Parts: sequence; structure tokens; C-alpha cells
Amino acid sequence: MNNQNLRLTALFLFLFVPSLLFSQDDLFELLETDSVAKTTYSYATFKTTRVVYGQSVENPANGNLLFLIQHNFGTLNSGAYELFGLDQATIRLGLEYGLNDFITVGVGRSSWQKTYDGFVKAKLLRQSSGAKVMPISLSFVGSVAINTLKWQFPDRKNYFRSRVAYVNQLLIARKFSSSLSLQLTPTLIHKNLVATRNDQNTSFALGAGGRLKLTKRVSFNAEYFYFPDNQTTLNQKDVFSAGFDIETGGHVFQLHISNAKAMFDRAFISETTGSWGKGDIYFGFNIARTFVLKKPLSIR
Repeated sequence: MNNQNLRLTALFLFLFVPSLLFSQDDLFELLETDSVAKTTYSYATFKTTRVVYGQSVENPANGNLLFLIQHNFGTLNSGAYELFGLDQATIRLGLEYGLNDFITVGVGRSSWQKTYDGFVKAKLLRQSSGAKVMPISLSFVGSVAINTLKWQFPDRKNYFRSRVAYVNQLLIARKFSSSLSLQLTPTLIHKNLVATRNDQNTSFALGAGGRLKLTKRVSFNAEYFYFPDNQTTLNQKDVFSAGFDIETGGHVFQLHISNAKAMFDRAFISETTGSWGKGDIYFGFNIARTFVLKKPLSIR
């Protein structure tokens, strides 16, 4: 090999061998990146924070304030004199704020027994696939309700604690597809004061609900709460509610019918006496409006 061939060979090695080495490194990095699976989290299991009356696993986003108007008319069997319930009204106004991506706090005031309520909702698990597989979403809700009606017997000694009741719930949900979501809601209710000695201060209920997406902006929702009747002397009925969610930009309208009149957890789960078979059916609606109070850092 003459000197000219040696120089050409050296020049080839100098120019191309480093490029091959760097290309090999880039290929290894690409393969490593592709081999690391990403975690994909489910979202919009339900369209808003309520299935119908009951809590869903959804929270307002971090820094968002949700204003919730819940309204029920009277029963359809009240007749033409009451315009089939339209002359009557029960209402609850509520505020829910996302402290972060996992915790929401809320307060509300209902015309039913002039009740004030407050709650904390915390996301414990979030449904996901990919690198991290979690088959369900799980949230905890703890709430308190305070009845502020005037005392029935003001002459006797009454205690503030008698007005207070507590509700603890687990929300166990799964989004099976873009169209179908289901949720189970085991519920524990404690009332400091009950109607008679035969009523239980602490009682249990089990809720089940779901969402079926019909169009891009409309879904059918339904829920049922089973409350064993051996826990109370009231003529308690299990609650079944159904309706439609309609999304219109920043608003979500929920139109529904139910045999429950009250719209906060303690009352509609454990104190409903309306019967579907007798026409004790209430037509009502929820309006949820979200306000952004704190924008995410990425879009400030």
C-alpha cells in the first residue's frame, strides 16, 4: 500500500468512524426511550362532581372554583293545583374549590331543614395504564351537615351537637371506555341525635351509579342507594335517580328525576320517604359553573 492509499484510509477512519460511534449511541438512547412505557391516566370518568345527587370521583382542577346550583321542584303527583310540583322548590347552593390536584373542599346551604354542609374530598388512587397500572379510581369524602331549624321544644335544654351529622364515603370508580363509567359508593352515616331509641345513630348504605355517553356533549346518568330499613323507624325508601348531563362550554346542566327531595348526603340517603310507585317523583336540575381563580404555572 503506497503512501497515498494510507493517507486516504486514515482520512476515511478520521471522518466516518466517530460518526458511526455517535450514531450507535443515539440509536441506543432511542431504543431505551421507547422501551420505557409511559403512564396514561384516565380523565372525565364523570362530567362533573356529581353523578346525580351523590358525589363522583371528579374534582375541580387545581385553583378552580365550582359554583353548584341544585334545584328540585315538588312531586309530580301533587296535581294540577301545584302545577304538578312546579309551584314548589327545594334548593341547595354550593361552592367547591380545588386546593390542588388531589384535594377539594366544599360548603353548601340547603333550604331543606335550613342545613349547612361542608366536605373534604381526597383522591387516593387514579385509574391508569402503561408503566403504572391501576384498574380503578378511588376517592374519600368526609362531610358534616348542621340542621339550623328552630328547636321543636325550645323550653327544654337543647344541645348544638344534636344538630350535627357526619357522612364518610369511599368512591370506587372505573372508566371502562370513552362511553361507559361505573361507580360504587359505600357510605357510613352518623347522626348525633336520632328520632327514637330504636333508630341507630350509625348506619350504612351502599350506592351504585353510572354514566353512559350518548353524544359528544350529552350523557345519561343514573344512581341507586340501598339503605337497609332495619336501621331506622322512619318510612325510609331507597333512592333511585336518573337524568341527563348536558355540557355547554363552561357549564354542565344536569336534568334529573328522583324520589328524593333533599340534595345533600345525610338527607337524601337516609331520610327519603318518597315512593316511585306512588308517584313521589321530583323533577330537578343541577347547574355547575367553573371559575378559574389560579391559572397553572405553565400558562401564566
